[in-house]
Amino acid sequence: MSSKANTAPQETKPIHHEVKPSHHPMKPIYQCDDNVHQTLRNVHDQLHRLCTSHMHRLVKVELMDGDVFEGHIVHCDKGILVICLNNEYGHRGFFPGPVGPNFNNYVLPLVLFNLLAISLL
Repeated sequence: MSSKANTAPQETKPIHHEVKPSHHPMKPIYQCDDNVHQTLRNVHDQLHRLCTSHMHRLVKVELMDGDVFEGHIVHCDKGILVICLNNEYGHRGFFPGPVGPNFNNYVLPLVLFNLLAISLL
């Protein structure tokens, strides 16, 4: 009788790493003040209502860092304003250089808390 080696695949068991409790409690390096949190929540809610009530309108948006974009509001949710940039401003969104015929409308997500001004055009 010849002995054949067992060629059946071995079942592998996942390796679990034990997470040991820390001896030091987690301490945040930043904690938002309750009054600031409430103010930010109020601003967020106000901007959300404003943007959704002006959906599909042409706007000019100025950001805190000085960037300015023109386009139509296409969506606003969870702290993000999404605008579809005008053709003439499309190249400012993501791709510098000439704008081709198939790539002339860019969608740009903007964080509501980064907005300095929104103007209707």
